[in-house]
Amino acid sequence: MQKKKRKKRAAGGAGYYDFNLLAVVIILVSFGLVMLYSASAYEAVSDPYIADDMYYFKRMAMFSGAGIALALVVSRVDYHWAIKLAPLIYVLAFLAMAAVQFTPLGRTINGARRWLRIGGSLTMQPSEIAKIAVIVIVPYTIMRIGRNLNTLRGVMLIIGLGLIQAGAAYAFTDNLSTAVIIMAIAIGVVFIAHPKTKEFVIIFCSALGALVIGLIYINATMTDSTSFRMRRVLAWLQPENNLDEGGYQVLQGLYAIGSGGFFGKGLGNSTQKLSTIPEAQNDMIFSIICEELGLFGAILVLILFGYLLYRLFVIAQNAPDLYGTLIVSGIFVHVALQVILNICVVLNLIPTTGVTLPFVSYGGTSVLFLMSEVGLALGVARKIKYNEVETSRRIDALSKNN
Repeated sequence: MQKKKRKKRAAGGAGYYDFNLLAVVIILVSFGLVMLYSASAYEAVSDPYIADDMYYFKRMAMFSGAGIALALVVSRVDYHWAIKLAPLIYVLAFLAMAAVQFTPLGRTINGARRWLRIGGSLTMQPSEIAKIAVIVIVPYTIMRIGRNLNTLRGVMLIIGLGLIQAGAAYAFTDNLSTAVIIMAIAIGVVFIAHPKTKEFVIIFCSALGALVIGLIYINATMTDSTSFRMRRVLAWLQPENNLDEGGYQVLQGLYAIGSGGFFGKGLGNSTQKLSTIPEAQNDMIFSIICEELGLFGAILVLILFGYLLYRLFVIAQNAPDLYGTLIVSGIFVHVALQVILNICVVLNLIPTTGVTLPFVSYGGTSVLFLMSEVGLALGVARKIKYNEVETSRRIDALSKNN
């Protein structure tokens, strides 16, 4: 009887997910829904077109539930399917972003044309597909070129694949922050796969030094600009002098963080969310967390994200093959970078980017595609468990024979 049960489990039965990863994701989503309601209720009920304090909560709860179900379904599928579908996903992501710019399906929201209509009032951001496309195409290409990755031509090929999707995100959806994330995913996976790291470190340090020098020069010489993105940089460097260009939102976010103290004002007691911080449920939700739950709440969120990244690291380290390692590494880079960028914006460490906090900020498309990435990681983890069970079964068989 025990042998039959072991065979059934080894065949991929229930009970061999990475429950730690799944649990931390569900906790983050649940926490995000609570904070989303707290941050958005006043604005939603004050909007005459909505007039429902639970509008954002109900929509996000629906997408989150669908996302968790999607993750579980994807985790049951052999992740090697991505090898065959990687080129198709890559091309579809490019075409979807082009459709935003060149077809009537493209939709403009808050002055930005970044969405596709998919039926009725539902929309999606195709740039989110581009992130998954890069996560699967880069490992696929690395597996195809093999040792040629050690050559400059091989590295440039991988970087070029990321650059094409990043360029499409910028050119077709005017989304620079997403383009940066897409490019960073490609570079991050190459960095992990490449046997030599010295060259990457030198390039990174050189680019960082040039960026710092450029920012010092801009801060010292420039007070105004006709460029939208340059005005964002100025609003970051001199927020009190650029209140109309984003400085106001940044300052109000800092006021929210500073007024929270260690334990915060209490859940639901934020004052900055009362139309002071526009659309606080989006990329500025971390400031509301700090105001209502204080430094304690902020540290708790960072611990949850840290544990999520730790589980992804463990899965990548123990993946049964290189393709699984590189896929999960790409997911790790994506989540880590998005968390870092969002929190750095809220703390005014970098210019505003519009990057949301994963699993916490409002955004249906974002949570669905993030959940599909979690499903891929769970699928890799499931193969690790399968191999462990098979090894255990063979050891037991050998012991009995001896």
